[in-house]
Amino acid sequence: MAPPPKKPRRTAERILEVTLDLFNRFGEPNVSTTLISAELGISPGNLYYHYPAKDELINTLFGRCERALDEILRAADGVENVEDAWLFFHMLFELIWSYRFLYRDLNDLLSKNRRLETHFQFVLENKRRAMHALLDGLARSGAMRITGAEAAPTATAMVVVVTYWLSYEYVREPRKALEPASAAAAMGRGAFHALALLLPYLDTASREHLHTLAAAYLGD
Repeated sequence: MAPPPKKPRRTAERILEVTLDLFNRFGEPNVSTTLISAELGISPGNLYYHYPAKDELINTLFGRCERALDEILRAADGVENVEDAWLFFHMLFELIWSYRFLYRDLNDLLSKNRRLETHFQFVLENKRRAMHALLDGLARSGAMRITGAEAAPTATAMVVVVTYWLSYEYVREPRKALEPASAAAAMGRGAFHALALLLPYLDTASREHLHTLAAAYLGD
């Protein structure tokens, strides 16, 4: 007996999926609602019924990214060694890659969208708190020694690397940096460079293990 036909996905969900794909592929400034409608094969009126303005699409996607980010950042509390930290940053960069249009076009989006301008302040603060939690966990386990005076700027520097890494990758190789084929290498480099900020503070075994992880994943 043939299985029952699958229910069609709701149009609103399909619009978000296609919009995210187009934003990621071409950059948000280069994607119009007309292009989104054409890609979906629906009328502009149908699109506007669900999302009356382009900013509503952006804000909805940002909201999803923010909720997923909060969940990942909570995992920083469980980091006790370099391998935990490596996994944490890979999870973080995988999410950033999934919503890479936000990070590639971040400054432009913030200048045009009041909600993002306001909410991204909370995103930065949550990232900073997560980096402090990660540093505290590594210090408690004995994997590193770092003072409070050293931890504050280190946590901020890690936030900067995480937030602007894809922008750096894009500037370095604009023709291919944000293509799917480049994803694994770009994320791996980002994870390593965020953790490389800890090299002066890690114990010898942890420092060597970080280099071993980098060599295995990046071929360095």
